[in-house]
Amino acid sequence: MHQLRLFFIALQFFTRLPIPRWVGFDPAWLHHASRYFPLVGLVVAGIAAAVYAAAAWVFPAPVAVLLSTAAGIYATGAFHEDGFADMCDGFGGGMTRERVLEIMKDSRIGAYGAIGTICLLAVKCTALTLLPPAVAVAALLLAHPLSRLAATSLIWRMEYARAEGKAKPMAQEMSGAEFFIACLCTALPAVLLGAMGWLPWLAICAAVLAALAAAIWLGRKFARRIGGYTGDCLGAVQQLAEVLIYLCVLAGLGHGAWQA
Repeated sequence: MHQLRLFFIALQFFTRLPIPRWVGFDPAWLHHASRYFPLVGLVVAGIAAAVYAAAAWVFPAPVAVLLSTAAGIYATGAFHEDGFADMCDGFGGGMTRERVLEIMKDSRIGAYGAIGTICLLAVKCTALTLLPPAVAVAALLLAHPLSRLAATSLIWRMEYARAEGKAKPMAQEMSGAEFFIACLCTALPAVLLGAMGWLPWLAICAAVLAALAAAIWLGRKFARRIGGYTGDCLGAVQQLAEVLIYLCVLAGLGHGAWQA
């Protein structure tokens, strides 16, 4: 029952989805709820995949992808996209640690954030549009939990960079056992997708490596520039890893421009 409460607390923190009233709330639960961040991603993936699958019966792939993406953004309240935009603004326009943190805290979006978000969404939607419908659904079910595991790895290995912030309640020290639970929540759907033949094992392995590369590359950049991570940094890792996973799945189908 305690683990179920932690999952619902994570769902409430990372999405707009309602949770049962009996769950209640204790600030201490937030410290341990991040273990279910990937499982929350699986819930969001289910929503996005369901919208895509339903829309694809009526509309062409580009429309289905846009509706699916909009559903995912609505479910999360653009939580991660906003973090990615703030990270682009902060790291693009700030020269010192203090200035980077100050810019990321500003609710307004600048040129770096706008351009970065437009490019990110364009690549995401284009990649999903070029995938066959069944593969696109599988890619969504893989990318959402796996990209959130990449973000969770920062909570596990790095220090929070601010004295306070929107991710501060989740930024307590994460144990190896808690991170293992997060890995398990990600591995189970990935293995199931491979075992059922929905995605090639090579694409799944490439996606895992891509998500790991995104976490390592951005993690080092965060450590060097601000000495840790913030909630915006977690969103940036999640968004970059998600796009890279779609690209890995697309590349695995051999759809290169020179091969057309």
